[in-house]
Amino acid sequence: MRTAQFYFDLPPDRIAQYPPAERGKSRLMTLDRTAGRREHRVVEELPEILSGPAFHRGGPPLLVFNNSKVRRAKITGAAKSGGASSPAEFLLLNRVDSLTWRAMAKRAKRRRGNLYRFGDNVEGEIVEIAGTAGEARTGITGLRFNRPIDDSWLDIHGRVPLPPYIKRGIPGGGFGAGGKDESADSGRYQTVYADASAGADLGPGASAAAPTAGLHFTEELLARLEGAGIEGVFVTLHVGLGTFLPVRTENVEDHVMHEEAYCIGGDAARRINAARAGGRRIVAVGTTSLRTLEAAWRPGDHPENGGPPGAAEGFIPAGEGATSIFIYPGRRFRVADALFTNFHTPGSTLLMLAAAFAGAGTGVPAGEARRPGGGAFPAGLALILESYAEAAREGYRFFSYGDAMLIY
Repeated sequence: MRTAQFYFDLPPDRIAQYPPAERGKSRLMTLDRTAGRREHRVVEELPEILSGPAFHRGGPPLLVFNNSKVRRAKITGAAKSGGASSPAEFLLLNRVDSLTWRAMAKRAKRRRGNLYRFGDNVEGEIVEIAGTAGEARTGITGLRFNRPIDDSWLDIHGRVPLPPYIKRGIPGGGFGAGGKDESADSGRYQTVYADASAGADLGPGASAAAPTAGLHFTEELLARLEGAGIEGVFVTLHVGLGTFLPVRTENVEDHVMHEEAYCIGGDAARRINAARAGGRRIVAVGTTSLRTLEAAWRPGDHPENGGPPGAAEGFIPAGEGATSIFIYPGRRFRVADALFTNFHTPGSTLLMLAAAFAGAGTGVPAGEARRPGGGAFPAGLALILESYAEAAREGYRFFSYGDAMLIY
């Protein structure tokens, strides 16, 4: 299928430049993917919605959240060598060793040996690291510092890694050109349940972008969900290039996802498996939670279930790993029954995932095309684009700081 099919027009004023004045005060579109029916609600109604007959089957649904914390991963440096004419920006993706980071560079000459000065007498040198040789066009490079860089340093000298479409009146493109953070972003571009120790078994790490579906949840909303008997569990996926790198290939199938580390604790795995065994619905909060579940799923019955080996339902094992799972229309979903998510950018892997999930409930066989207006469309994409068009007409706010959607 062609990447161009996943593009759509959106008025610029529909792109949320700031979060809502109060966390949780967002609109919510619900989409029944089988009936193609949409309703306009608000996020605060989520306990009532999830207590309804569409979700309360075999017991209340189980919510799965991604609790990875966003680090202040964007840093600006002045060229010490190499002759760069303007400050260079680096988005720190993950630590390679005690001194070296994998980073995405903007306005930086990425010649090996070039040096950049940062705050507090920190210097960084452009180096080659394994896995970046073929990533030149994405701006990926190695950056080796003259002393270890940790989150305490980034809390002072780093910036919140807002996405490029948050411009706030600043012209330009590319990451960092428009995404100027403000003091409020430190809290608002972070979930209330973000855990700095999450995924400790993965080694030093955190997210370079927020798992934005979780930004809608407040402590009060979580308490109301618990009061309604709706439980939640946490998994960890450190958000990186795999989530936000654009699709640049002409054909969707040719896109290669970057790996992201994930971890599922023993208690979370047990509760997910128990909910599935009891026929309860699993609601993935965000695309990263859904990708974690689908990447971790294994065929065969869980030993604790007592069922026959090779049972079709499969199970979620506890443990850690790395995934480059790329979900696009035609995918069979093994774990999640519903997806709580934001409205995503045109041509992104996130939009492709949402279209795949919407298509999984349409009754159209996996991979079969619909043909609205004579053009071949993957199953689910037409439904998503119709929903997005209606959301734009109804004044919904799009992308990271925008409104939400519940697909079931």
